[in-house]
Amino acid sequence: MKIAMTIDYSDDPTKAVANVQAMEKAGVDMAWVAEAYSFDAVSTLGFLAAHTENMELVSGILPIYTRTPTLIAMTAATLDSLSGGRFALGLGASGPQVIEGWHGVPYNRPIGRTREVIEVCRKVWKRERLEHHGRNYDMPLTEGGTGLGKPLKLINTPLREDIPIYVASIGEKNVEMTAEVANGWMPIFYHPDKVQAAWGTALDAGKAKRDPSLGELETLAGGVVVICKSDEEAAGVRDFVRPHTALYIGGMGAKSKNFYNTLFSRYGYEAEAEQIQDLYLDGKKDEAAALIPDEFLAATNLIGTEGFIKDQLVKFRESGVTALTARPMGDDPLGTITQLKEWIG
Repeated sequence: MKIAMTIDYSDDPTKAVANVQAMEKAGVDMAWVAEAYSFDAVSTLGFLAAHTENMELVSGILPIYTRTPTLIAMTAATLDSLSGGRFALGLGASGPQVIEGWHGVPYNRPIGRTREVIEVCRKVWKRERLEHHGRNYDMPLTEGGTGLGKPLKLINTPLREDIPIYVASIGEKNVEMTAEVANGWMPIFYHPDKVQAAWGTALDAGKAKRDPSLGELETLAGGVVVICKSDEEAAGVRDFVRPHTALYIGGMGAKSKNFYNTLFSRYGYEAEAEQIQDLYLDGKKDEAAALIPDEFLAATNLIGTEGFIKDQLVKFRESGVTALTARPMGDDPLGTITQLKEWIG
C-alpha cells in the first residue's frame, strides 16, 4: 500500500509546506488537499507542486458543482503540468448544505453530473473538439444562449491525457458509478470488516461494466494513526476522535439527508445512527459522541498498540485498500509515519 496524508484546509496553507516536505522525505506517497467552504484547494495544490518533488498531489475533493466540467479539466491539466505529472483529480458531490448554502447552486443529480464531468475531462485532455450534450451539461450550448458557441479544443497540450480521477463516494449508486468509470475510489469511514456488506454489490456491479483499459480500481482509505503502549491508552485516544465522527454522522447534513448517517446504518448501526442524529441536531453533541461504538472507532482508524495496528494494516490491504490515508496524531507525526512505512513494507 501507498501512504497518503491530508492537508488541513482550515489552516494557513503556507504553513503546510514544511510539513508536506518533511512527510515526503519520510516516505508519504500522496498528499490530499480538501476544499469545503474554506481557502480553495487549487491554489494550495499549485503552491505545493512548486515545493515538492516526488509525491502525488490530489484534490481531495473538488466539489463538482463549483466549477464547469471544462474548468475542472483545465485546472487538472494545469496542475498536472506544474507538478510534472504528479496530480490526480479527486472529485465529489459534497452535500446540499454546502453547495446550496455556500455556493447558491442547486444540489441535483450528483451521480449523473459526476459521470459527465469525468467524460468531459477525458475528452479535453485528449484535445478532442468538445461536443458533449448530456442531461446536465451541454457544450456547445444548444438552447438558451446566442447560438454562436462552437466546438473548441484545449489550446495547450496536456502533459498527460490520462490524469487519474478519484471519486469520493459512499452511496450505493455512486459507488457503482465510481467502480465503473473512475481510476480510484475515496470512501470515508472505511470499515474493512464491513466493506463487502455495505458496498460489495455496488462495487461488483460497477466493475462488471468497467473498461479494462482503466486497470484495477484503486481504493484510498484510512484514518487517524496513533501508536499506543496499551489498550487502555488507545481507548482514551479514540475518545478524541468521537466529536469529529459524531459531527459527520449526526450533524453533517439535514435530518432527511445525511449520507454519513445512512452509511453508518448500512454498517449495522441503525439504532445508534438515529439516536446520534437526534441528539446532535438537538445540540447534545457530547451525548451524541458518547454513543459512537468503540468498535466502530477502532475499525475505521489505526489507534492502538503495535500489534493492533499491524493487524489493521493487513485488514485494510486484504479488503482492497491500495493507498492508506494516514492522519498521524501526537507529538511525533513524522516518527509515526516512518514506523507505519516500515510496517507496510
